[in-house]
Parts: sequence; C-alpha cells; structure tokens
Amino acid sequence: MNPSVLNQKVLILNQNYQPIMITGAKRAILLQFLDKVEVLEHYGDWVHSPNLSIQIPSVIKLKVYTRYIRGNISLSKKNILQRDKYTCQYCGKRNIPMTLDHVVPRGKGGKDIWENLVTACIHCNNKKGNLTPRESGLQLMTIPRKPSFVFYFQQFVNNKQEKWRPYVFMGSV
Repeated sequence: MNPSVLNQKVLILNQNYQPIMITGAKRAILLQFLDKVEVLEHYGDWVHSPNLSIQIPSVIKLKVYTRYIRGNISLSKKNILQRDKYTCQYCGKRNIPMTLDHVVPRGKGGKDIWENLVTACIHCNNKKGNLTPRESGLQLMTIPRKPSFVFYFQQFVNNKQEKWRPYVFMGSV
C-alpha cells in the first residue's frame, strides 16, 4: 500500500448533503468504522489489515445532522490567486509571475479586503503604481468579490475528485 493513499482528501457532507468540510482518508475511515457516516463515493484505492479491507472513501455523508458554523475563507495571497485563476485582472495574462494589487491603493485609503485585492502581473502592477485603475488607464476584467464557501470546496476538485462535482455544485447528479 502506498502511504499517500491515506492522505487523500475526503469531502464530508452533512445529513442534508450540504458540504461542510474536507478531511483526510484516515479520519473518514475511522468515521466509517464507527458507523457515523454513509459512504457515497469511493476512490479506487484500498487499505488492508490482516482481517479487514476497506475501499478509500471519496465522499461521505453524516448520518446525524450536525450544526456546523462555517469559518470565513481566509484572506491570503494563495486564495486571491485561486479566486482570480492565476490571471492578471488587468491584461489577462497567465503563467507568469503574479503579485497582488490593491485596486484602491493603501495610500489612498484602500484596505486589505477581498473587494480591494486582485491578481496582477508585475508589468501591470508597476504601470498602475499608486493610482486607481481609472487614473492609470487600466480596467479590471472582473469585479473582485469575496468567494462563497462553495468556492472553497471547488478548489479541491481535480481529476482525482471528479466524483465530488455534483456535491459541490459543479455538475449533474
């Protein structure tokens, strides 16, 4: 068995199928063993012990509804880059070094908030400088917004998590 198999991400849904968190395969298997969850989707990998074999869960649903208070998605460079899909919000370039830009510069009262930070290539960020987009002759491609909590889950969906798509509002059931 490959040790990384137990490090795979598992989507946890509340009893009402609402995504509430992502955990590791070890914890998901423990919850399954304790009969606290129903496994809805599996990965192709298995874990084995001398007297037990368990297929690695991919999506699990709690059997009992749990009140879950979501935390905020943290404001970080990584999350802003992901929100903006690693694309300069002024010129649309990708696959080059990116920085963060304050739409309204801090020197003009701009704050470190989701609605004032965008991804920018070094060239556009230098061109804009300590000016607003209008003053610098640049135009934003999209209006920056705080992402929804569903956005957080969608960031984890890749080829390995294709089965998550219907549960995080990315495809049909």
